[in-house]
Amino acid sequence: MISADSASDSSSTPHLRASLETFPPYVPGKPPRRVEGLTPFKLSSNENYLEPLPAVIDAMVAHAKDPALYPDDAASALRTELAQRLGVGIDELVVTTGASELLVALTQITSDATTEAIYPWPSFEMYPQTTGLAGAKRIEVPVTSEGRHDLDAMAAAITEKTSLIILCSPNNPTGPALRDDEVREFLQAVPSHILVALDEAYWEFATAEGVVRGLDLVADHPNVVLLRTFSKAHGLAGLRIGYAVAHEPVIQGLLKAVIPFGVTDLSQAAALESLRHWDEVLDRARNIAGVRDSFAQALRDQGWDVPEAQANFVWLPLVELSSAFEDACVEQAVAVRNLGAGVRISIGEQEALDRVLSAAADFRAQHFG
Repeated sequence: MISADSASDSSSTPHLRASLETFPPYVPGKPPRRVEGLTPFKLSSNENYLEPLPAVIDAMVAHAKDPALYPDDAASALRTELAQRLGVGIDELVVTTGASELLVALTQITSDATTEAIYPWPSFEMYPQTTGLAGAKRIEVPVTSEGRHDLDAMAAAITEKTSLIILCSPNNPTGPALRDDEVREFLQAVPSHILVALDEAYWEFATAEGVVRGLDLVADHPNVVLLRTFSKAHGLAGLRIGYAVAHEPVIQGLLKAVIPFGVTDLSQAAALESLRHWDEVLDRARNIAGVRDSFAQALRDQGWDVPEAQANFVWLPLVELSSAFEDACVEQAVAVRNLGAGVRISIGEQEALDRVLSAAADFRAQHFG
């Protein structure tokens, strides 16, 4: 048993990397608070609120047999059908434990203390974490007042030390999607030896005209790697499964950095079955997008400044009022995500969204007259 004296003795504390002090840990979305008489709702983690596809549940049950055996490390069946679906070679795909593992692997194969990584901010909270752990200098380029990537500023930030650039479309948490023409123009300014990661975790929800086409970018640019996930539109966040598409040399590099046997047989089976219901998954994503658009418009009608919303959430850039707004939603038994610069609200059940709208109207009257 560790004694209190030894635990408090700084001389006995193991030395950890100094870079750990330069960024905060990843903090997951809070669960909702229990309020008497109200059903609690969690709108803080961008989870798919729809029930899983019945065929996916059946596939999971059928494969929940023998956990004593390792899964197929190559995820051969899933990669084969995924390659056919996407129109790429099987050697241009790697399957991992969510897109989060891909971010870790990407920084491991591109970055160290001599390099620099560029990404928009605010954006996904794991970008500073993974690049910081690699020891890279982090170049956080502020998004525009509309919550969009400032691609001109990102291009201007490139130096001879840049080894990794991360783009996020639609951007989490602000919501806008990149357009194909602007990304292609941006890539013309990126030296070909710099790896550009396009994080498309929410691509299925994007409905705007001309959104970036990640698969086409990979085909045209050997230094682009596409990150996608089964967590969001497919509703498999709890199974941790994602994938990357890139030219074979990049995939071979990633294979050296990902966890062996990381993706379970159960996860592979569920993802494979969901892939076979591709059109249904996309239809469900479009339905969620329709709810999102109605919710965003309702907030705008109240007078809120809501950026373009192209994922399964909306963003309120509340800055110093973010914590107070989060508290107002907590009083309604709804958990939203306070990220300091603003509040991100995942699309969920209509009752939950109605409560947020009610809280937002009261909050606006209280703080803005």
